[in-house]
This record gives sequence, C-alpha cells and structure tokens, in this order.
Amino acid sequence: LAAMKPGAKLVNGYGPTESTTFTACHTITSDDLELPTIPIGRPIPHTQVYILDARMHPVPTGVRGQLFIGGGGLATGYHNRPELTAERFVRNPFSADPGAKLYASGDVCRWLPNGTIEFFGRGDSQVKIRGFRIETGEIESVIGALPEVSQAVVTVAGDTASDKFLAAYVS
Repeated sequence: LAAMKPGAKLVNGYGPTESTTFTACHTITSDDLELPTIPIGRPIPHTQVYILDARMHPVPTGVRGQLFIGGGGLATGYHNRPELTAERFVRNPFSADPGAKLYASGDVCRWLPNGTIEFFGRGDSQVKIRGFRIETGEIESVIGALPEVSQAVVTVAGDTASDKFLAAYVS
C-alpha cells in the first residue's frame, strides 16, 4: 500500500452492528501479510472486549473463545425481539454496574501475545452474504418442515464475496 500511496495506512476495522460501527481496529503492517489471518486489533476507546469460554470465564492468551463486547457503544438490544435480546445481551460479570451488559458476538477469536485479537470465524451457523446476516438453521427448519423433506442442509456457495449465494440440499 505504501508503495502505491506513500504514507497511506490500511486499517482493519472489526465490529458488529450491535456495537456501534467498530469494536476493534488494527493498522495492517507488512509483517501482518505473512500471518495466516490479519488481526482485528485492539478495542477502541470506551469499549471492553472479552474472549470467554462456555462458562463465561476469560480464556488465556492463545486459546480460542467467543468474543463478548461491552461499553458505551453497545446497543440496548433488538427492536421487538426480546428473546433474541435476552440471548445475546447478557449481564456483564466483570462490571460493578448491575445493569451493564455484554454482547455475545458468536465470533470465535483469541488474544495474541502482542495484545491484539485474531478472528477465526463464527461459532454458530450464521453466515453473511453481501452484508446480510443469515441463520442457516432457521432456513433448514422451515425447509425441513415441508412434508416432502426428511432432511435439509443450507450452506453458502460461490467463490467470491460478490457471487455468494445460499444452497439448500434436501432428501
């Protein structure tokens, strides 16, 4: 990048909609290009990030867990979706404020020794196509409820971000 535009920086900005625009940022270096994945960085100001195991305990550096997000930019929940809000916006066990919440992102990450976060993907069946989040399990349930279908599997097909689509396999 610097060869194309001297002084330019490329920043990887990570963040779900539930936590303002960004949760973490990382300025990409030439050394990052040798890594298997580009780090998503460190939390932005007024944002807390935790990587937790299934019992809501912090995992050690290098161990994968689910990314939880808290802080000033966190949404209060989903509009007219109280069940999903209760599932994803959980009490923050690390805060003295009894009303403090964490957002359970569903993203699998780990802390790197240098204090940045590495992202591995989803811990559930949610996929993203052209910016839209899709729960493949919900589609599988609807297709599987058809009398002619005994089993259904929904997956993402396509080679690039611009040509991705859902494919359903039924028996």
